[in-house]
Amino acid sequence: MLADFHNHSCLSPCGSLDLSPRTLAEAAAAKGVKVLALTDHNTSHNCPAFAFHCKRLEIVPLYGLEVTTQEEIHVLTLFTALDAALAFGEFIYSIITPFPNNPEKTGDQIYVDSEDNIEGELEYFLPNAADIGLDYLGPKAAEYGGIVIPAHVDRPAFSMSSQLGVVVKGPWEALECVRIPPLSEMGNFSSPPLATLDFPLISGSDAHYIEHVGRRPFDLETTLEELIPNGPEGDANLEALKEALSKRPLR
Repeated sequence: MLADFHNHSCLSPCGSLDLSPRTLAEAAAAKGVKVLALTDHNTSHNCPAFAFHCKRLEIVPLYGLEVTTQEEIHVLTLFTALDAALAFGEFIYSIITPFPNNPEKTGDQIYVDSEDNIEGELEYFLPNAADIGLDYLGPKAAEYGGIVIPAHVDRPAFSMSSQLGVVVKGPWEALECVRIPPLSEMGNFSSPPLATLDFPLISGSDAHYIEHVGRRPFDLETTLEELIPNGPEGDANLEALKEALSKRPLR
């Protein structure tokens, strides 16, 4: 199954106002993506509308956030249950730096309903760091029933490699890369090569605009029946998701 775990919507101030949850789901469906996550910066407010359209389009939805830790490392936190993602989103929003957003300078932060009607706008600038360290984010997400995947570890900003210089051990189900090198270039993430400690590797589109949707999906070795055993209206099975991620290539 084609999957993409890193996407933003009109709620992220760095994203396009045209990229509503509906537009994201429809664009992903057109690219053949079958397992899709919405991961706005430090919030899950647009996940209810996203859930509606994924179910409509027969896409398996994952509800998430791209959390910015105290170290300014971006980490994908993913949930199979909408209520859990919303609760975790409220927690993260309560601990981000309370700096008001200025839409004219940094962009709008709007959340919408399933018809793309604006329901509200979040006050605090969402990309700010949350008051939680990398060591504590994984266990905290697990308390809510979620998993964590450090984002774009090979990118020179807001990543493990940019902030820490290395990939560190942790409860990561996988590592996301901008580019997974072919076997002939194994390890050539940067100079010197970045050691990924044998974690499974995935890619992600990090979509902020419509044209970004589906640009870097990855293959998830599972079936629809394994991933959503209770039928298309049910939530994805977290253990099946973990099992599928464990089959991804290691570097």
